[in-house]
Amino acid sequence: MEHRTALVVEDDADVGELVGSVLAQVGFDVRVAGDGESALRSFDEHEPDLVTLDLNLPGFDGIELCRRIRRHSSAYMIMLTARAEEADRLMGLEVGADDYMTKPFSTRELRARVSALYRRPPVLEGLERSRADRDGVIEGGGGLVVHATRRDARIDGTVLPLTRTEFDLLHWLARHGGVVQDRATLVREIWHGEESPGHLVDVHVANLRRKLRAHAPAANWIRTVRGIGYRFDPVGS
Repeated sequence: MEHRTALVVEDDADVGELVGSVLAQVGFDVRVAGDGESALRSFDEHEPDLVTLDLNLPGFDGIELCRRIRRHSSAYMIMLTARAEEADRLMGLEVGADDYMTKPFSTRELRARVSALYRRPPVLEGLERSRADRDGVIEGGGGLVVHATRRDARIDGTVLPLTRTEFDLLHWLARHGGVVQDRATLVREIWHGEESPGHLVDVHVANLRRKLRAHAPAANWIRTVRGIGYRFDPVGS
């Protein structure tokens, strides 16, 4: 693994030490913070590639911390919390978390989730020339351009503020434009495993649509295929 840094945000020192040791074992340089304020300072100082955070923190909670980080960073974020209610999970995903694990969790599963995040392909492979040029560019019509090698998406030249997961999801759907992608396929290809539940896809699609519509209210690139999943339709095609 190339040099990567991680920030573990956990008010339980024992849990923080455990998570930190797991991440260190797979090659991360780890920092640990016990509350939202110190976590934000540490994040600004070290700019980690990965953040794990609990929802229940002294000061402002993990939801607010996630929201603040997402304003200026696309770092991977995994929420680790004892709050197992669906509303809490959905809230965490809606503010920008890439994944969500409930306590108690196994260290093996944590390693698998982290590995899955970093297995996502950063470039396009095997695309038809009619769909992408040699630089990995997909034009979705309506001013939307998805650039795989730069890992950004733009509408009329404006870069969309997508998280890494949202970009990966848009990229996958766009490179398979016109083909229905069921939720199981998206979990397998975007999250690289079956540990992530299907509703994770729905939340990220909703977030992605909201950001697309903020720049192009009339466009509808991602369509729901009831009972199956989603399909990307280039605008104007």
